Amino acid sequence: MRPRGSSQGGLAQYNERVVLQAVRLHGPVPGAEIARLTHLTAQTVSLITKRLIDEGLLIKGAPVRGKVGQPSVPLMLNPEGAFSIGVKVGRRSLDVLLVDFTGQVRERQTQSYLYPEPKAVLDAIAHSTRLFTRSLGLQGRERLQGIGVAAPLSLGGWRQLLGLPAEVAQAWALVDLAAEVERRTGLPATFMKDTAAACVAELVAGRGRSVRSYLYLFVDTFIGGGLVIDSHLHAGLHGNAGAVGSLPLGMTAPGTRKSPAQLLAVASLLTLESLYTQAGLDPEAVQDERALQSPWREHTEMWLRQAAAAIAHAINSAACLLDLEGTIIDGSFSREMLAALLAEVQAASARTNWEGVVPPLVQPGAIGSDARALGGAMLPLYANFAPDRDLFLKTDTA
Repeated sequence: MRPRGSSQGGLAQYNERVVLQAVRLHGPVPGAEIARLTHLTAQTVSLITKRLIDEGLLIKGAPVRGKVGQPSVPLMLNPEGAFSIGVKVGRRSLDVLLVDFTGQVRERQTQSYLYPEPKAVLDAIAHSTRLFTRSLGLQGRERLQGIGVAAPLSLGGWRQLLGLPAEVAQAWALVDLAAEVERRTGLPATFMKDTAAACVAELVAGRGRSVRSYLYLFVDTFIGGGLVIDSHLHAGLHGNAGAVGSLPLGMTAPGTRKSPAQLLAVASLLTLESLYTQAGLDPEAVQDERALQSPWREHTEMWLRQAAAAIAHAINSAACLLDLEGTIIDGSFSREMLAALLAEVQAASARTNWEGVVPPLVQPGAIGSDARALGGAMLPLYANFAPDRDLFLKTDTA
């Protein structure tokens, strides 16, 4: 997706957003390059960028001197131009991030738990929001755009597997998470499925800038994913597009009622936690460097082989249906663990039957554990500053 403007009248705000999007994707860039990227006239770009500088959304960089003519002045997003809060409500932890206009994390609050309890989670979000707004000061608070909440669609689901008390599971069924966050904080709140939010972060700030169509996998307590087609996040009818965790790993045998295992039963960190617990080891090691150290390593290697074979199956199935350019894998573990998983996935993929299908390139995600909360923070920023692609945005095919 390439931002493209229109020189017709009545589109001033849209063109401003197109310019901001161009700078976000390609900046720092001089005005002449913005005009080329957006297909707006140089005069229109000059007027827009002056206005955006006056509004505090853009700033000028140091002049770049070339061989001929006047030095060019690159323009870039002003980190202080706007702020948002991103929230990830996970099955094992809560992350709340304060993010600036460039997508950089300014402050964070993290809380771990055995399972998410609605009142405790909402209280923690409200508390973190108060801390962040206090630190922003009056001017910063005026530029705070809202809160994006990323969470599983069913926080009360898989109750027995997660050891979730029945009353907690029932309580989540009655909670409208975005509405409750908005009520408690006084800020506009938007909800998105957690793995879809992680996919948004990768699309906007990671490898999604250069890969147009890909399957995104995020390995956490449960593995999940997202789907990007032609640089657009594809949600599907029920918001479950790319929900690879539910993908069956085989066929139901004739004459039986036993369903095949799903991907999440094999390739989720919950499975690795169980291996550690059975061996009398600290299960929290799944998220740090201990996972690849003795005595955790032998259990990790067993899980890696099994998880990689299941993930390779999922990638093969997706490629057969969608002819994807790539697959991006990330997770809430160390970068060394991600590298080990990718190596095993590539080895398992080499053993997969690809006859008649071109395998998509498998790459590591660029964001890491913050992907879900960061994707949530992107929601209010893009709602207020990105062009409305469904109304005006034109696409150039690569």
